[in-house]
Amino acid sequence: MKTYLIDDDALAIYLNEHLLRTEGFSTCICTFQSAQGALDTLLEKTKKVPKVVFLDLNMPMMDGWEFLDALTPHQEALRGSCRIYILTSSLAMQDLEKSKQYDLVAGLIHKPLDARELQELKARLVDEMVADDEPCDC
Repeated sequence: MKTYLIDDDALAIYLNEHLLRTEGFSTCICTFQSAQGALDTLLEKTKKVPKVVFLDLNMPMMDGWEFLDALTPHQEALRGSCRIYILTSSLAMQDLEKSKQYDLVAGLIHKPLDARELQELKARLVDEMVADDEPCDC
């Protein structure tokens, strides 16, 4: 299952990528320290759309909300094939409420990711997963 991990913190990317692999969540993980870089890659017509995107909210240049706003014109094409999970250290209820305004956002996960959460998420997605023999293209 192709997974995007978008976070400006290199250590968070390293730890989350390791956890995703260790827990067998995904073997095709594309990491981005820039939301703009992830957006550009996601919208490339030649790339396979990721099944899951883990998106940090607080990033320089383009934050997670701006990333979601930029995807709005493309949401019909992505709906059903790409689920976005917001990763945040914020406990603000306003983030949860705001995330509900975006159809592509499937949930909000408080940092750090943990094995139990990943297993629960994988179990919810397992019915939708299709064997993927294609090479990982990030």
